[in-house]
Amino acid sequence: MGQGSLLKHLHIRNFAVIEELDIPFNHGMTVFTGETGAGKSIMVGALGLVLGDRSDSGIVRAGCERTEITAIFDIEDDKEIQSALAEQEIDCEDELILRRVINKDGRSRAYVNGSSVPAQLLRSLGECMVDIHGQHAHQSLLKADVQRNLLDEFGNHPQQLNEVKDAWKTWNANEIELQALSGDNRDHDAQIELLQYQIQELQALNPGESKFSEVEKEYGKLANANRLLEVCQQTLQQLSEDERSTQGQISHNLDELEDIQKFDPSLTTVIELLNGASIQIGEASDELRHYLDRLELDPEQLKMVEDLLTAFHDMARKHKIQPEALGEHLATLEDELHKLENSEARFKELIALQQSSVNNYHKAARKLNQCRQQAAQKLSHDISRKLNDLGMPGGKFSIEVNEIEKDTPLQNGMDKIDYLVSLNPGQPLQPLSKVASGGELSRISLAIQVTGSKDKGIPTLIFDEVDSGIGGGVAEIVGKLLHSLSDKRQVFCVTHLAQVASQGDHHLQVAKATHAGTTLTRVGELNDGERIDEIARMLGGVKITEQTLAHAEEMLRN
Repeated sequence: MGQGSLLKHLHIRNFAVIEELDIPFNHGMTVFTGETGAGKSIMVGALGLVLGDRSDSGIVRAGCERTEITAIFDIEDDKEIQSALAEQEIDCEDELILRRVINKDGRSRAYVNGSSVPAQLLRSLGECMVDIHGQHAHQSLLKADVQRNLLDEFGNHPQQLNEVKDAWKTWNANEIELQALSGDNRDHDAQIELLQYQIQELQALNPGESKFSEVEKEYGKLANANRLLEVCQQTLQQLSEDERSTQGQISHNLDELEDIQKFDPSLTTVIELLNGASIQIGEASDELRHYLDRLELDPEQLKMVEDLLTAFHDMARKHKIQPEALGEHLATLEDELHKLENSEARFKELIALQQSSVNNYHKAARKLNQCRQQAAQKLSHDISRKLNDLGMPGGKFSIEVNEIEKDTPLQNGMDKIDYLVSLNPGQPLQPLSKVASGGELSRISLAIQVTGSKDKGIPTLIFDEVDSGIGGGVAEIVGKLLHSLSDKRQVFCVTHLAQVASQGDHHLQVAKATHAGTTLTRVGELNDGERIDEIARMLGGVKITEQTLAHAEEMLRN
């Protein structure tokens, strides 16, 4: 086995018809077999969920509150995963434990090594560790973006892809700004005129950072001048100007206490405190006198401040903001006006920048095109060889990479990628979508998947009945083809073909059982004798003869 993560264990509870399964896994190629409808592909679905696939409440087993799925990976040799976990500040040693809980109300939770995480993190980790090829993968292979991605993955040129995407982002940002600046000039001029008028209005109000707050305070003082005058005068009289003022009372009490202090010196502290109070009352009285001298009843000033406060509120309503935000709003409008008034110069600057960004983009796109051409040539050759192995002698596969004749840069490069195939000598190459036979399309799909996966770094590959529509000697070749991948990968294969199942290093049988009126799915690893019986069942159907058993045993020996 090559370096990378290894799926060691899968635990499933209350998922569809599965009550509870606990399945250990090993290196090499593991095959899953069983009767139709036993639930072989359900386990693939469970693994997909724990790797971040979208969930729904329908997968929760009837009568249960939640589904729980746990996958354990050995990541001792997977430095990429260890680094990704370290970036997320998730503790790990040699094991990665992924867990997904889906409630019957549809809510879902995800965990990595016991830490709660978004399902997106499961997905990103899963994309690095497991590649699932479903039985309908040939349908997605007809899509242009899938064909492009598979070629790019096979070609392994991430630097060139990133350079194209970065160049496109720069061009696109400039393009958006250019479109905004190249609108109707009449609208442009009208907007400048409106902004100038609004700014002049606001500047006349002079709404500084704290201006509104200051006006509010001034209005509060002037509007309540009579009350301020009345209370301050009354307080001053009571403190120091009435015959029985507070200050006079304290002075009298001090005289009395100082007279009796000679009889008890411990009264000194009280006398000192009262002296301090008398001094403070005197100072407070002086402050009140000064305040009253400055306090004026000025109706004209009150009217002026009241008008200013009203102007603030009217302007705020006009601009649909709070009065205290007018100063900040003025700064924003001034900034907008500055940008519009300088838009012509910015427009010329952007034209130059855009030309430069287009040149950079096309330079990066040409490099990517060269990488894709090289990858297409090699992948076409490898897949063509596989077609001959898969019972299509004379079959030819070709990936054409043609530059798109368009001035506008595209996010994924300027290449039109077509998968073409000819299944008989002398026939012209046709688009993959033109292949009529579903069985032929399945075999072509398998050849593409196996060839593409061979060079990919994904350590665990899962093939879910991708061998549908084939049989006989071709099926044996398919089995050997899949097994060849397990030299450097961990391979799982859900199959209904004895020729494929016999190639497995490990064999798990999936079976349905009914208990107390409930149908459940069971999974068990087969020993050598059980494996012969299972291969014979797959070969001979209901009636298994000695000849069928002998054939099954021979297949397992080869």
